[in-house]
This record gives sequence, structure tokens and C-alpha cells, in this order.
Amino acid sequence: MSPLELFSDELEKLVERAAPSVVALEHRRGHGTGLAMSDGFVLTNAHVVKSTSKLQLRFHDGAKFEGEVVGRDEVTDLAVVRTGRKDAPVLPFASAAQVKVGQVVLALGHPFGFERSVALGVVSALERRLPGRDGASLDGLIQTDAAINPGNSGGPLLNARGQVVGINTAMLPFAQGIGFAVPSSTASWVSALLLRHGEVRRRFLGIAARNETLSAELATRLGQPKAVRVVEIGRDTPASAGGLESNDVVLQLNGSSVANVDDLQRLLAIDSATIVELTVWKRDGVVQRQVRPAQRAA
Repeated sequence: MSPLELFSDELEKLVERAAPSVVALEHRRGHGTGLAMSDGFVLTNAHVVKSTSKLQLRFHDGAKFEGEVVGRDEVTDLAVVRTGRKDAPVLPFASAAQVKVGQVVLALGHPFGFERSVALGVVSALERRLPGRDGASLDGLIQTDAAINPGNSGGPLLNARGQVVGINTAMLPFAQGIGFAVPSSTASWVSALLLRHGEVRRRFLGIAARNETLSAELATRLGQPKAVRVVEIGRDTPASAGGLESNDVVLQLNGSSVANVDDLQRLLAIDSATIVELTVWKRDGVVQRQVRPAQRAA
């Protein structure tokens, strides 16, 4: 058997294993895709279920269930839906470290209502920013050339191991071969908070920041290859009151490593401490800064 035949056979097996976890969502305003979670919940995009609380879910075997929106997070374009079906298989999530540019990926979903569609591509880039709906922006996205069209939203982007690397979220109008997905690492913590609270209760420091890959020498010295660089400090913000400055490099929050902006947002959302301790690299060495995060207005 040729390598091409082997590759084709493996893709067939992968789709066969993954398909029962992919759910079609329908409501009066349109349709989309969801991904089965444990205990009868389904993960999808916030924009798919916006302005509706009730919808119909159709599973791979044709079974239909009513769904109710548990919570939405517009910032990451993710939402969780409750359904009566609890026996749908659940796919494993890939960690951030397992997602690499050039990896073969499959996008599964129901584009334009064409159910059970599969598109093949690669991870084209990581940590993309895309203008979102209502003037917001989506950060840290995975870019792929796998076909992502209306109706694919909320479906899984899978790697060759059958792991979910992202949740398909957006496409650029009139673009060819450019689609985007929310990383599974983000989807994991956001969905957990949506299940717990029905929303993501965000706190903020008052900084503009970017992901930073540290030099080899500095990475060895500090014990981590990536961190977050502070680009700008807002006036009269928790960051300015806590002594943070532009060009500071944030390494840890309350002892947990901060490798990217998503890590920082996640830790601020799940850590309930009134005051957080930031480990920061400055030109003259590592220092500690205590900051009192503020609650972001709804």
C-alpha cells in the first residue's frame, strides 16, 4: 500500500472516530456546529447562539434534542449549551505546546447547512488577532487554510491524533484559504468558567501587552522560554498603582507561569485573590509587584 493510501485510510478512521462528537445546532436565526462535552453539554461559538436561549441540536445518529444556552463569552466567542443527551463521545483537547505551525488539521462541521462536512488543511499561523463582532477583537487565534465557512462555526479543528486543537470561529469575507479557530487551551478554561458561573468574570490590570519569546540566554536564566511584555500602562489603573512600567516582562502570577496573554487572562479570571503578586523581569533583575485587579464592567 502506498503512503498516500495509508494517509487516506488514517484520515477516514479519524473522521469516523470524531464525527459522533460533532453536533448540528439550529434556531430561528440560522445554524452552526457544536462539540460534545461531558455531562450533556455542548461547546460552540457565542455568535452562533447570540440572541437565543433555546435551540435544537441534532447528533450524528440523527437524534434530536432541545438545547438551552448556559453561558456565553463574547470576548473569546465561546458558549456552552445544555442538552439532554449525555452519552455522546468526547474528544480530547490538545495542549498549547502540542499545536505547531505546519501540522495537518481537519475542520469538521456543517457549512452552509451541508451536514458532516470535512475540510483538510494545515495550521498556517498561531496567535493571530482578528477584528471581531461589535467592535471587539479576537486574540490568540489559530490560522488555518482548512475551509471554514458559515455553519462551520463552533465545530472542532482536529490534529492527526484526533485531538481538538481549536474551535472554528471565523473566516475573512472574500478571502481564500484563511480561517481561524479559538485555541483549545483557551476553550478549556473559558468553558469551565461558563459551566461554573454562566459567564467569565474578568478582572483587569490596565495594561496593553504582547506575547514575548525570550532570548535563549534569558530563557535559561529565568527558567521559561516565553512571557508577556507590557507595552503600555493605563493612567490610574491597578497596574500603575502597583508599580508596573512599560517594557516590564511578566513571568508569573501568584507563582503560576505566564507564557502568553491568554495565560494572564486565565489566571486573573480563575484566581479570586484580592491582591495578586506578579513576578516581573526588569533590566536590573527579577522583582515582585503586588497589584489589586479591578473588576471589568459588564
